[in-house]
Amino acid sequence: MKILTAIGARPQFVKTAILSEELKKRGVEEILVHSGQHYDDLMSDVFFRELGIPEVAVNYEVGSGSHGVQTGKMLAKFEQSLLEFKPAAMLVHGDTNSTLAAALAAAKLEIPVVHNEAGLRSYNRSMPEEHNRVLTDHCSDTLFCPTQVAVDNLAKEGITAGVHRVGDVMFDVARRFRPVAEAKSDAMQRFELTRGKFVLVTLHRPYNVDDPDRMRLLFDTMSRVDRTFVFPVHPRTRGNLAAFGIDFPANVRSIDPLGYLDFLQLEANAGLIMTDSGGVQKEAYFAGVPCVTVRPETEWVETVNAGWNRLLWDNLEQLDEMLTTRWWPEEQPELYGDGNASAKIAELLAGKY
Repeated sequence: MKILTAIGARPQFVKTAILSEELKKRGVEEILVHSGQHYDDLMSDVFFRELGIPEVAVNYEVGSGSHGVQTGKMLAKFEQSLLEFKPAAMLVHGDTNSTLAAALAAAKLEIPVVHNEAGLRSYNRSMPEEHNRVLTDHCSDTLFCPTQVAVDNLAKEGITAGVHRVGDVMFDVARRFRPVAEAKSDAMQRFELTRGKFVLVTLHRPYNVDDPDRMRLLFDTMSRVDRTFVFPVHPRTRGNLAAFGIDFPANVRSIDPLGYLDFLQLEANAGLIMTDSGGVQKEAYFAGVPCVTVRPETEWVETVNAGWNRLLWDNLEQLDEMLTTRWWPEEQPELYGDGNASAKIAELLAGKY
């Protein structure tokens, strides 16, 4: 059996780390193809080094661009790879432009599409990721869902065939690499941080970082809270802030993007995590750290329903209260499986194709 796996951004690198290993155990030949959506060392190469991800067969190096330009370039490149390698199936992860381009290329060639992390819905059509995940699901023949909510979302759209609830691959990876991060990462010492005494921040979504008034409002709100914020800044976010002439508040420490192990270590030691990232919301839950999501909605509704995640959008005045009082419960229900999602996916794929 031979499958082509599309990767291109941080969440996909993380998911690939263990799933590639499980596929290899079962005799599946996996060909990794990198779109180049994330392309510099801190956003791409470091994950391959730290997580032991196999070498890619080809890197398209598409780089940055508008959604249409970027997705169009990838679509043509993925089609070439599919014709060259002739896989039994195309495996895609998540909801990036790389995901959609690869799924469309395979579907047009009548090559089965396998979607890992299927069924997520934010129901916010202003998010490019929402279009990507919906379209990818409707192109897919096999759909691996992390939660029952995801399974139910697909059923509402008439998708029931080929759907499997397997758990979350990112939980597998976090569980595997957390002790590695504790042993190898010196991030806490390097940044002179104390456990539980800082808020870890990530912001990259356009509706936050492309709007100068929104960024000023967020920074002004953070500056009035008596907490230290540690902010690994996405290159695009840093560029926007410079263009807007916006400075970091005194209590916001700006640092470069981190590798997976360093970031995992800061997540585990933060007092709270503040993010607009879907993956980081889950990673906060895996680490047992409360999360404030700077979005009007989330596709990871389980974390909100469990009481470990709160939304922060038009209610910015509540940030002080969220950071100074305990609002999350003592108990954490098991939401994302038993840590064996990768093995389940590999077993199902090896038996099907």
